[in-house]
Amino acid sequence: MINATIDSLAKRGYAATTLADVADGAGLSRGIVNFHFTSKDNLLSETIRYLQDEYTSNWLAMVGKAKSDTASQLLAMVTADLDRKICTHRKLAAWFALITEAKSRPTYQKLAWERDDKYRTTLAQMCRQAKDEGGYAFDAQSTADAIYAMQEGLWLRMMLFGKDYKRETALKVALDTLGTIFPKHFSGDGTPLRLQPEDQ
Repeated sequence: MINATIDSLAKRGYAATTLADVADGAGLSRGIVNFHFTSKDNLLSETIRYLQDEYTSNWLAMVGKAKSDTASQLLAMVTADLDRKICTHRKLAAWFALITEAKSRPTYQKLAWERDDKYRTTLAQMCRQAKDEGGYAFDAQSTADAIYAMQEGLWLRMMLFGKDYKRETALKVALDTLGTIFPKHFSGDGTPLRLQPEDQ
């Protein structure tokens, strides 16, 4: 049912998505969908939870598999947003359809913001660690906020332009940005570097 909801949001948008659409898309009776969720808001809240849980599990797994040095951890975290499992047109379209309703539906905003807190906190910690290691002059929290905003912007561009703005293009932007912000940790193309003793 959640996948059918994602499909409907991506195809129809928020306003035009109904419980009947979801039931038909899932090949289920409309009564079953009504029984499980009782309302459209409940169904869409569960869809936000599903997307956020999948997103969180994915970046935690990628960071967990990466090497323990700061550059490798940052690289894994930033590129997780563009992983093929997460970064698909249907999921991006569904996500933005839900988030655009957050202003008038505080429950959606609370779900999305609070469930993403672990990502934002971890990213800020990594930026502080990189700052300490490289002696950078930037503010760690502001830098983490800028990276977070860049990622949202890349998602938005991919959602708006579809196949005309490829995942590979977005990935290059992310890697170039890492190389610019953390020149002692990454080469210009975003390849992790090993800090030399004199750099620390």
